[in-house]
Amino acid sequence: VNDRAKSKLSLIGGGLLFVATIFLYIEVYQQGQLSLAVGGWPTPFAIEFRVDGLSAMLILLSVMIHYMVLLYQLGWSEAKSQTGYLPLQHGLIAATLAVLMAADMFNLYVWFELMLIALLGLLVQAGTKRHLEAAFKYFALSMLGTLIMLVAIGLIYGATGHLNFNALNEVTANKPLQGPLLIYVGMFLVAIFLKAGVFPLFAWLPAAYHTLPAPLLALIGGLLTKIGLYVVMRVSGQVFNLEGLHELFGWLAVITMVSGVLGAAFHWDLRRILAFHIVSQIGYLLLGVALASQASATATSFFLFHNILVKTNLLLIAGLMWMGMGHYDLRKGGGLFPSQRLLAILFLVNALALVGVPPSSGFWGKLLLLQEAFAQEQFIWGGVALASGFLTLYSMSKIWLEGFWKTGPNKPEPLTLPSPAVTAVAILSIVVVLTGIYPEPIINYMQLNSVDFWKG
Repeated sequence: VNDRAKSKLSLIGGGLLFVATIFLYIEVYQQGQLSLAVGGWPTPFAIEFRVDGLSAMLILLSVMIHYMVLLYQLGWSEAKSQTGYLPLQHGLIAATLAVLMAADMFNLYVWFELMLIALLGLLVQAGTKRHLEAAFKYFALSMLGTLIMLVAIGLIYGATGHLNFNALNEVTANKPLQGPLLIYVGMFLVAIFLKAGVFPLFAWLPAAYHTLPAPLLALIGGLLTKIGLYVVMRVSGQVFNLEGLHELFGWLAVITMVSGVLGAAFHWDLRRILAFHIVSQIGYLLLGVALASQASATATSFFLFHNILVKTNLLLIAGLMWMGMGHYDLRKGGGLFPSQRLLAILFLVNALALVGVPPSSGFWGKLLLLQEAFAQEQFIWGGVALASGFLTLYSMSKIWLEGFWKTGPNKPEPLTLPSPAVTAVAILSIVVVLTGIYPEPIINYMQLNSVDFWKG
């Protein structure tokens, strides 16, 4: 079977998965939370999968992103030339969906590690020195996080006798965690922070992600780190009462935002700029967790939805810019606007959404977070989040001016970009625009499905 046939077969499989997740979403929307216990044990000792309104929405979004990346890859020769990419990519999305459905700590650990093993396989596929170096950096820190997470889960089980989320909540919900259990849960969160790219544990992310082909960079950069913050949101909002740690989360969020935007402002490599913005946006999500209220749960859920869409699409657009310029270095680029006006418009739409210019989806997500930060009188946190938006505008303007507006060193010959890739980017851009113009249905949905967060 040739490479194109494999890509088409993957696209069909991705389409069938998308249809299945639509039916799952409809079932959850109509009936409420669904649960499946496997392993032959009664709950809370069984291996449990659970899907509620929030996880159903994120499952649907993740599979849609996966399908758009598969469509994009039909016109991307670099990804198709490596036969190992597609099966690892499908394994990655399968593990991601299992993480979103996991309802006990050990089940979460297993699927989280399978997700990251698939990522390691993708990093080493090309086999060059720079790919192996990036994979080693990722592997070393990921293994450290894995060991910390596994030890923490064992200690939590030893202290409580449970791993099931509901059972842990019943045991610990009456008062904030104290003593050894607070340390054990803190260890678990440190492991997740490392894998999600929270300050000061993010150095591996821009050092490793940029070696991936553009479609895979988009899938992983747009989705995986956000899944880590989703886990933090679940654990801190629904499982444990982490009242004593929220202040620490807030300051970590502030430093993560600033570190990300400063790194993006410093670099000229398009992939590194967008990779550092992944770090910055993780800071916004962690800010929502730190605020720990019903309003912040809605804001964080909406911002998560928005950021997965926009970040994935910007990384896909970066791949098309590479096709047009021949490289990712903005200092050597320029001149794309006359020949690639549609691409320029698509970039502008998503860049403005990332910045948070009204009435984009990013504006509503940041507005909800800032409103809650100022309502809680966390003026420094809110002020830094606002300032980070202006620095994001600087780096997005740099990409626009250097990549599209500036005259290139050599006048680029007109290039016809692959239509599947442009179609995938255009579809995601339409969803981004609609989310900004009509945010209320999604905000109301997130509000309805985050009512049980941070009750403690």
